[in-house]
Amino acid sequence: MKITRLGWTAYAVAAATLVLDQISKLWILGLLGREQGSSVQAIGPLYLTMVHNYGMSFGLLKDHDWGRWLLIGFSILVVIGLSFWARKATKLLPAIGVGMIIGAAIGNNLIDRVLYGYVVDFIDVSRLNFPWVFNVADSAINIGVALLLIDSFLYGEKKLADPAE
Repeated sequence: MKITRLGWTAYAVAAATLVLDQISKLWILGLLGREQGSSVQAIGPLYLTMVHNYGMSFGLLKDHDWGRWLLIGFSILVVIGLSFWARKATKLLPAIGVGMIIGAAIGNNLIDRVLYGYVVDFIDVSRLNFPWVFNVADSAINIGVALLLIDSFLYGEKKLADPAE
C-alpha cells in the first residue's frame, strides 16, 4: 500500500486540523466550563458561547441517543473512505481539502461525541445575523469542501472529444 507524497500531506493536514480543533475545545472548556449558554465577548461581534450540539446540521437527530452512535458510525466510515482516497492523492488542493475533512470528522464526530456525548461549539457571530454557533472542525469541513469544489471546477478532468463525432 504505497502512499503518495501528497497523501502524506493530506494525513499531516488531518493531524493538524484535529490538534487545532481539540486544543481550541480544551481551551474553551477551561475558559467557559461546560455550562450550556455561558458566553464572553471576544472582540467586536465575536462571542465565545458554550453550545452543546447533540445533533447534526440544523438540529437533526438531536433528540435521539441512537443518533449519536449513528453519527459516530457514519464518521468512522467517512474517515476510512477518505483516508484510502487520500493515500493516492496527486493534486495539492484535494489533498489539503480531504485532510481537513478527515481531521474535522475525527474531532467533531468521534472524539467529542464519545467523550462528551455532544459536539462542543463555541464560535458565536450571531450578532452578524449568522444563526449558528460553530467550532474549528466545522470551519475545516467547510473550507475542505470548498477546496475540493474549487479544484473540481478549475482543474476537473478534461474529457477528450470522441473522434467519431
